[in-house]
Amino acid sequence: MRQIKSLSCGWLFREDFSSDYLTFQDPKLFRPVNLPHMNKEIPYNYFDEKIYQFVSTYVRKLDILPEYRDKRVFVDFEGAMTSAEVFFNGNLVQTHKGGYTPFSADITDYLDFHGDNALVVRLDSTERQDIPPFGNVIDYLTYGGIYRDVSLRVVNTTYIENVFAKPRVESQVASLDTSIFIANRGLKPMEGIALVALYDQNLLITQSEQNFKIDAQAQTTLDISTSNLGGVKLWDIEEPNLYELRVSLGVEGQILDQYQVSLGFRELAFEADGFYLNGRKIHLRGLNRHQGFPYVGYAMPERVQKRDADILKNELYLNAVRTSHYPQSRHFLDRCDEIGLLVFEEIPGWQHIGGPDWKEVSYSDVRLMIERDWNHPSIIMWGVRINESPDDHDFYLETNRIARELDPTRPTAGVRCHRHSEFLEDIFTVNDFSHSGGELVLDTQESWTNLPRRVPYFVTEFNGHMFPTKRFDQEERLMEHTLRHARVQDAAAKAEDIHGAFGWCAFDYNTHFEFGAGDRICYHGVMDMFRIPKFAAGVYRSQVSPNIDPVLEPVTLWARGERSIGGVLPLVILTNCDYVDVFLAGQEVGRFYPDRERHSGLEYPPVVIEAIDNVGVWGSTWFDGEFVGYHDGQEIARKKFVKNPVVTELILIADDTELIANGQDVTRIVMKVVDQAGNLLPYLSESLKLDITGPAEIIGPNQVPLIGGCLATWIKTTNEPGKVRVTVSPSTLNLASKTVDLTSQREEG
Repeated sequence: MRQIKSLSCGWLFREDFSSDYLTFQDPKLFRPVNLPHMNKEIPYNYFDEKIYQFVSTYVRKLDILPEYRDKRVFVDFEGAMTSAEVFFNGNLVQTHKGGYTPFSADITDYLDFHGDNALVVRLDSTERQDIPPFGNVIDYLTYGGIYRDVSLRVVNTTYIENVFAKPRVESQVASLDTSIFIANRGLKPMEGIALVALYDQNLLITQSEQNFKIDAQAQTTLDISTSNLGGVKLWDIEEPNLYELRVSLGVEGQILDQYQVSLGFRELAFEADGFYLNGRKIHLRGLNRHQGFPYVGYAMPERVQKRDADILKNELYLNAVRTSHYPQSRHFLDRCDEIGLLVFEEIPGWQHIGGPDWKEVSYSDVRLMIERDWNHPSIIMWGVRINESPDDHDFYLETNRIARELDPTRPTAGVRCHRHSEFLEDIFTVNDFSHSGGELVLDTQESWTNLPRRVPYFVTEFNGHMFPTKRFDQEERLMEHTLRHARVQDAAAKAEDIHGAFGWCAFDYNTHFEFGAGDRICYHGVMDMFRIPKFAAGVYRSQVSPNIDPVLEPVTLWARGERSIGGVLPLVILTNCDYVDVFLAGQEVGRFYPDRERHSGLEYPPVVIEAIDNVGVWGSTWFDGEFVGYHDGQEIARKKFVKNPVVTELILIADDTELIANGQDVTRIVMKVVDQAGNLLPYLSESLKLDITGPAEIIGPNQVPLIGGCLATWIKTTNEPGKVRVTVSPSTLNLASKTVDLTSQREEG
C-alpha cells in the first residue's frame, strides 16, 4: 500500500547556491523554514521585484525507514518558482522548468538505509527567457520559492501513476469511464486485478474489476467502464455533490496500491446559444483571480487558498472564476469542487510567445495542468492559448491537440485580445475592454470572431486597466468603477451571443514597474490585496436572493464635500431589496426602486437616486442619513450614516479561531476603525501595533498603517499547540487595544 507523508516542515534555506551544499553538513549555514515558503519576504508596495529573483538552496533531511526497501520512493513537488534541480544524497535526480506545474523526483536508487539522507533543491527564481510566462514584460509577479506543498510518496514497484475518472451523464443517466495509468518498475511482469469502487462518503455504490497484465519496466493504461448508475446525484453549482472513487491493484490476493480521487457527475454543453450545465442554461458571472498575497506572494497554505474560493462563491456570489494566468493551487480547486464554483483554468503566459525551447515547456504545461486537474468537476474548459498573445498556427494546433487527446471530455478555449484571431479552439474567449464609460459597453461576437456563424463565446476580461480604482479613492471614482462593472455584467447578461463575463479582477495584485500605479500594485480588483471589498464588490454580492443574504450598500462615504461641487447625488445603492426608503435627519424623503430600465440584465439592479430636495445644495445643513430596504413588504436591511463621523471603535475579525499546529496553517485577521454608526473611516491612516503571544507568528510587519480605515494581517502557526493571542493597539488614537484569541491544536491522526 502507498504511504504519503508531508514534507512541508523541517526545511533549511539559503539565499544562494554552492555545489558544496550538495554534501550537506552544517545546518548553521542555513535558516529553518516551513513550506509553503517565499524566498524573500516583500513589502506591500514600492519594492524592486528583482529582490526575490535569485538562485537559492532548500535542504531537507529525510528519514528513510527499513520498510522502504524494495519500494519506489518519490518526492512530489506541487509548485516551485521557477526552475528546479533536485539532488538526493549528492545525485541529480530531477530537473523541472516552470513555476506553476507539479513534478516528482524518484530517489529510489540513491536511498541510504544506514546513514543520513539529504534532499537538496537548487531553485532558480529568475525570469528565464526559456520558460513561460517570461520573455517579455508581464503584468503580474512570479514570486520565488517552493511555494506549494511537498510530500514523500512510497509505493510498491507496481503502482498507479494517475487515474482519470470520466463521469458521463446522458438523458439523466450516469455512467463512469475510468482510465488507470499503471507503472511496473520491477524486474518481472505482473498480472492481477484492478478494482474500481465508487463511494458516497463510506457507502459503496458500485464496483467493477478487470484483469491487467504489465511487462517489466513498462507502463500501461487500463480502461474500466461502469454504466447505468442509478441514484447518483448530479454535481451542480447549487448542489455540488461529490463522490469518492477508490482504485485498487491486487495481485494474488494482496493489494499492491490504492488511489483515491474525488469526482462529480455533471453534463456540460457549450452551444452557440449558451452554456448548459445538466441541461440548464447558465450565464457565467465571474471574476479573474491572481493567487498573490501581501508580503509572501504565492506562499499561502491550504486554508487561505480555500478561503479565496469561499470569498468568490459565498461573499461575492459568483458562479465562475478564471485562474489567470496559470494553473493554481489544488486546494483552491478542491474548494471550488466542494462549493460549486465553475473554473476556467489556463496555462501560464502573458502576451509573449517564445522560441522552440519555450514552446516545449508550454506543451509540458498543458500536459501537466490537465493530468493534475482532470478529475475536478468544477473545471469546465481548458485555456490552451497564452493570454492575449498573437496567433501562432502551429503552436496552437499542438496545444489544442494535446488537450483534446488527454481530455476529450472538456472543450478548449484561448484568451485573445486581437480581433479576427484564428479560431482553433472549441470556445472563443476574448478580453473585451470596449467600455470606457461611454455608450459602447461590449462589442458583438461577430466583431471579434469575423466568423459567418455564432460559436460558444465568453468575455474573459473587462474593465481592469481601463479604470483602476483604489479602495480609498475619491467617491466619484469609486462610483464609476462600480457602475462599469454593473454595466458590463448587465450587457453580457442581455446579449444573446455572450455566454458569460469574467471581470478583471477579483483582488488587487503586485506587478512589474511597467504596469500598475507605480507602486508595484495593479488596483484593478473589486477587492484589495487583503481581500477587503471595494464598492464594486457590491455589484456581485447583490446578485443573490435576499432570502440568502440581504444586501443594502449605498455607494457613498456620506460627506458633504467629498464629490465635485458637493453632495452625494446621483446616489447608487447596490441592493437586492424590492425597494429602499430614505430618511434624512430622521424624516422620510422618498421610496426608491431598482433601475430596471438601465440594468434589466441584472437580476437585482441597483437603485439610482438622481435627486432629493436640498441634498445637492452646497452650504446647506448636513444631516444623518438612513436607508431601509424591504423584501415582500418586510424590512430586511438597514444602513445608517452620521453627519459628523468620528473615530469610535477598533474592530478585529478573525476568519478562523481554531488552527492546526503544523507549522504552516494560516488565518487572516481584519482590523478596521469605524465611526458611531459602524462605518469605515475611509481616509484614516492611523498606525497599528501588532503583538502576538503563543505558538504563532505574524506574517509581514508588526507595525502597519491602516489603508482606507482598514487592513488585514495573517497569523501563521508553529509546530507547537497552544493558545494564541493577537493584540492590536492604535498608536495615537484614544482607543482601547483589542485582542483576538486563537487556538492551535495538533491535527487529528
